[in-house]
Amino acid sequence: MRQLACILAVSGIGVLAGTVLAQQSPPTDNKGMNAQQIGGFDLSKQGLKDYEQRQMRIRQIKLDPGGIAALHSHAQRPALSYVLSGTIVEHRKGGPDRTYKAGEVITESTDVEHWAENNGTEPVVIVSVDLFKE
Repeated sequence: MRQLACILAVSGIGVLAGTVLAQQSPPTDNKGMNAQQIGGFDLSKQGLKDYEQRQMRIRQIKLDPGGIAALHSHAQRPALSYVLSGTIVEHRKGGPDRTYKAGEVITESTDVEHWAENNGTEPVVIVSVDLFKE
């Protein structure tokens, strides 16, 4: 009898909790949220006509101390890369060397050819979003 009373009590609490949750409507306004653009470029100026053959992907890239990202082109793979941690030195063809720190964005439009290195003592972690051709 005691076991039956416990089962009924738990079931009743479950039904009551479900009813309360079902009565709450989803929020329609943001609260405590701030979205700030930190980088971007106009896709119409990238010269890419084959969007149906591409995918937008996001990757985490880690470059160990002394590590190098070899010379490469973004002619067919525009990207925005957010430096999550560490410091990386970019060597851009036709431009000055630039050092990026955590919180900064590397804009890699279709006119960019570059390489990069980690001259620091800690790993560099980058979150990169690109339009990759399959």
